[in-house]
Amino acid sequence: MPGRLEGKVAVITGAASGIGRESARRFAEEGAGVCVVDLDPSGGKEVAASVDGLYVRADVTDPKDVQRMYREAADYFGRLDVLFNNAGISPPEDGSILETSIDAWQRVQDANLKSVYLCCKYGIPYLLENGGGSVINTASFVAVMGAATSQISYTASKGGVLAMSRELGVQFARQGVRVNALCPGPVDTPLLQELFAKDPEKAKRRLVHLPMGRFAKAAEIANAALFLASDESSYVTASTFLVDGGLSGAYVTPE
Repeated sequence: MPGRLEGKVAVITGAASGIGRESARRFAEEGAGVCVVDLDPSGGKEVAASVDGLYVRADVTDPKDVQRMYREAADYFGRLDVLFNNAGISPPEDGSILETSIDAWQRVQDANLKSVYLCCKYGIPYLLENGGGSVINTASFVAVMGAATSQISYTASKGGVLAMSRELGVQFARQGVRVNALCPGPVDTPLLQELFAKDPEKAKRRLVHLPMGRFAKAAEIANAALFLASDESSYVTASTFLVDGGLSGAYVTPE
């Protein structure tokens, strides 16, 4: 049987590791041609080779790089159908608003919010040319919840991604372009593992609120992205697509 993304082409940013890497592999398994975008040439080329795709090195905070990225992908594959705008950062210097410097604030805003703006601005026209497509913007559960363990710029940037995705989903709904915000809960990534090693108490504070008692696996988030990329989600747009293990719905969790 044909895969759920048979004949479609997806551009995935931040695809050298974590959610992006798992999504590239999952999309390819379902028949998609995949353009792997990342600043890490070693990881990016490895992922692209594993999915028989295209690797493009691009800085998604740079308008010229983003435009070139899409041109290269469209020239190589002949069309674009899915934009998975997944690249982002969460640096340790982004903490409480009382401590986070203006420079740290801006760096996170550029990587997490400006990049999504640019990828939508220059990518959506390719989807419109084909009569439609799917845009998936990685936001976060922190876009809908507050945390005392603050990462103020990260939280604000993901709130911006959520609001922008909702607006674009409404704006382009009748032109066949669906835009959704994928909002993962905490994901078991090297970054989170590093947090556990450095500050077990802070990590424990995060884990206790999860009804399932564990963090998500990157592959589980990739499966959610696959649903949003596929025609199975043809009536889903402008959504806050939470994949958080029940975190946002929990008051008291099981012992």
